[in-house]
Amino acid sequence: MKLKKLIGDKAFYKSVLTVAVPIMIQNGISNFVSLLDNIMVGQVGTEQMSGIAIVNQLIFVFNLAIFGALSAAGIFGAQFYGCRDHEGVKHAFRYKFYACIALVALGIGIFLMFGQELILLYLHDEGGTTQSLDAALRYGKEYLGIMLVGLFPFALEEAYASTLRECGETKVPMLAGIVAVFVNLGLNYLLIFGKLGFPTLGVAGAAIATVISRYIQMLIVIVWTHAHQARMPFAKGLYKGLSIPGQLALKITVKGMPLMVNEILWAAGMAVMNQCYSLRGLDAVAGLNIASTITNLFNIVFVALGSAVSIMVGQLLGAGKMEEAKDVDTKLIAFAVVSCICLGGILMLVAPLFPMLYNTTDQVRGLAAGFIRVGAGCMPIYAFMHTTYFTLRSGGKTLITFCFDSVFLWLVSTPAAFFLSRYTALPILLLYLCVQLLDLIKCAIGFVLVKKGVWIQNVVS
Repeated sequence: MKLKKLIGDKAFYKSVLTVAVPIMIQNGISNFVSLLDNIMVGQVGTEQMSGIAIVNQLIFVFNLAIFGALSAAGIFGAQFYGCRDHEGVKHAFRYKFYACIALVALGIGIFLMFGQELILLYLHDEGGTTQSLDAALRYGKEYLGIMLVGLFPFALEEAYASTLRECGETKVPMLAGIVAVFVNLGLNYLLIFGKLGFPTLGVAGAAIATVISRYIQMLIVIVWTHAHQARMPFAKGLYKGLSIPGQLALKITVKGMPLMVNEILWAAGMAVMNQCYSLRGLDAVAGLNIASTITNLFNIVFVALGSAVSIMVGQLLGAGKMEEAKDVDTKLIAFAVVSCICLGGILMLVAPLFPMLYNTTDQVRGLAAGFIRVGAGCMPIYAFMHTTYFTLRSGGKTLITFCFDSVFLWLVSTPAAFFLSRYTALPILLLYLCVQLLDLIKCAIGFVLVKKGVWIQNVVS
């Protein structure tokens, strides 16, 4: 009987895959092209690859700040759509629009003022020469300077795409993402290596290709949305007045501030942990970069199922179907974990093959294979954490998600990484494994919170 609660019927899995597969395809192609980008830059040299990896870690903090701000309004957007309140969806989007402008301005300001200092935090002389560290810094600064131009289109496209998904339209963001990543891939080939008469730009070419692809992706999503206002009623008169009811804006801010702060603190915590790993030298930075590019490609399943939880459960809560929301959520979590047990096993087997594609040292390849194996073994843990996080968030329990996510990271995982990296001689792979396994504690907390049903509530009634 208990097993029955974890397994859905054909109609259930069809509805899940309808939501999740387009997101998987978009993220999968995006991550696959990121892998190819990474390999292309890796062909140029380890210093170039490391410089880009460090900057991408910093931009990751900005990206998650955007994600947090959009998620705050997205909770309301999904529930407004669930009760067919299109005016409410429109106001939720406008909130996203203002949040994006504010965060882009803040992000550009911080990177312009402190970019070099932030990159230097990841450059240490263990296992690397002064010359190689200087080169990594130079390439990182070059890459960052160009990537700043792409912050605004990234943010605005995410605002549109997230709203479309909340309204049940997952294919358009997927198709826009597919076009963008292929543009990115083609331009990378032309600009990094100087093919077909284009200049050989190396790291700068990789950044230019990414920025151009982001503008194209943004334009596709915006043009489609406003050309299909009958299907997306929130787009009608979207920019007329740009006002948001004060009470709703306050409500989104109160619910959303913990979410946004959570995403920023979580991303910052991950950046600090990676800085701790970087104390083991430039080889560790390069190995982690290779491993994360590969594991992200496999992680698309639980990432997409987390989005499915947010959309499907959020809509059911908005429609007042509490028991159905609980049932769907249980099955989604189980589906995510089982899927990632299978995927983790496959990744474990092929772990040594991927690093061979890089023009780097045997030491870096060995470390990369080890990091990949750790990520593969922990994939079911990540899947459970991710889906329980989105479960709590779907019901607007943002303060609980804040404690569950970033507070745990800063009070448990980050101090552990800090202590082990500075006060022990643990090899980097063992250090990394110890920190990842701490997430088992988080899984236990998530299990209790979800089982108690503290997240089951309607926030828009």
